[in-house]
Amino acid sequence: MVIPTPPVLISERQIQRKVGRLAARISADYGAVDDLLMVGVLKGAFIFLADLSRRLAIPRRVDFMALSTYGDGTTTGAVRLIMDLRTDIRGKHVLVVEDIVDTGHTLAYLMKTLAAREPASLACCALLRKLDRKKVDVDIDYLGFDIPDVWVVGYGLDCADQHRTLPYIGTVAPGST
Repeated sequence: MVIPTPPVLISERQIQRKVGRLAARISADYGAVDDLLMVGVLKGAFIFLADLSRRLAIPRRVDFMALSTYGDGTTTGAVRLIMDLRTDIRGKHVLVVEDIVDTGHTLAYLMKTLAAREPASLACCALLRKLDRKKVDVDIDYLGFDIPDVWVVGYGLDCADQHRTLPYIGTVAPGST
């Protein structure tokens, strides 16, 4: 079975330029910090996190968390922690790296959970944000792109576990793969 290639929304070149700019800003902002802990949100952020981390000019470590949002499929339900950090973040500088911020519920839950662990600082870097779907105000300190309310795949994002490894962000109809 041949899976059709999704049309491009954000090109590989645009993504790499943006990742470079974000890495430069983060490196400048955390230049005086001895060690930055980057927390990738699985699964979607793994490619973005890897590219961003490689382009930083500061000391950093990486850890991961996995969250699940469940509801009726059309609205955001409760958020559940599936996999926690292996690192104690008390007194550490933490940068959450997220693939996409949709309604904001998941990111708000994650930031509240991590803030309760008393990090020295806590910030967020998100590759994509859908402003039209926003339900909760969440601070995104470093943002890649605002996108329309379309289903996106590639660069870590998937639809039915397809298209995750595309080097660009493409669009698909939900359930089309």
